Amino acid sequence: MATSNNHKPAGHERIETSNFLMIVLILLAVAVGGIVEIVPLFFQRSTTQAAEGVKPYTALQLAGRDVYVREGCYNCHSQMIRPFRSETLRYGQYSTAGEFVYDHPFQWGSKRTGPDLHRVGGKYSDEWHRVHLINPRDLVPESNMPAYPWLEKANVSAAIGDHMVGLRRVGVPYTDAEIAKAAEDVKGKTELDAVIAYLQVMGTTRK
Repeated sequence: MATSNNHKPAGHERIETSNFLMIVLILLAVAVGGIVEIVPLFFQRSTTQAAEGVKPYTALQLAGRDVYVREGCYNCHSQMIRPFRSETLRYGQYSTAGEFVYDHPFQWGSKRTGPDLHRVGGKYSDEWHRVHLINPRDLVPESNMPAYPWLEKANVSAAIGDHMVGLRRVGVPYTDAEIAKAAEDVKGKTELDAVIAYLQVMGTTRK
């Protein structure tokens, strides 16, 4: 009995045998799934409104955060305490989205090699942070954290006000007065001073 060589795939077989159709449908599924997961977040109060007590960073703290991001500190230190007992016992109250409303970009999801820093504010003195940043081994002999001695010699840029203007455009409620005096607030401050100011405010809005 003769068989036909003109078989045309149909239904699911057609999808499996067509690279182009498979790619299109995969992209469509990913897009729809992403929209369903992401869009509702823009309408939830817990993710769009600042938690109680959360305020925009001061000029010096913002400059410190810029240095923190520039130096890649987030590559080893996460700022997201997960809601698990093992995490909260070690680091403190778990992180909430409302605490990061004014963070652009926020630091959730970064890799954790060293300790999580979200609740580090007030845990150590300014002098401890100063020594630790200049040479971590002076305080923690087994530390593999790199030293940042140059931060003590570099002054904070007086253009931090321009950054504040940019952040105001995306919703951070900086006032004209705060922006106008930003340069004066960081005058004579080093990048080390700025990073310490940033570290000392981390997680302090929620006790």
